[in-house]
Amino acid sequence: MSKGFKELVVWQKSRDLAINIYEITKHGNFRKDYGLADQIRRSSVSVPSNIAEGDERDTDKDAVRFMYIAKGSLAELRTQLEIATQIGYVDDDDFKSLDQQAITIGKMLGGLIKARSKK
Repeated sequence: MSKGFKELVVWQKSRDLAINIYEITKHGNFRKDYGLADQIRRSSVSVPSNIAEGDERDTDKDAVRFMYIAKGSLAELRTQLEIATQIGYVDDDDFKSLDQQAITIGKMLGGLIKARSKK
């Protein structure tokens, strides 16, 4: 039996990124800044959620639409990480690691969008 979206490496990597975001936002200044912690968590969870929803759609056209939404959420997450780093909530090493993960996921999403758009 196929696992569907769970077999997509891009979904796995985006799920792991969301888990990493939750780990980082449980500590330090994020505990006092519920607004930013909530927003950064929401955008991180939105990425794998939209990949999963898109992959489960009946048409590639629908799937691609959700992949674009995931890509938008990823850009939102990268922006929030940048802000969190600039205000001292995320240290530079964590930022570099998380941002690199996001860049990799973005490239993978771009490839998936391109592949599903050709069908």
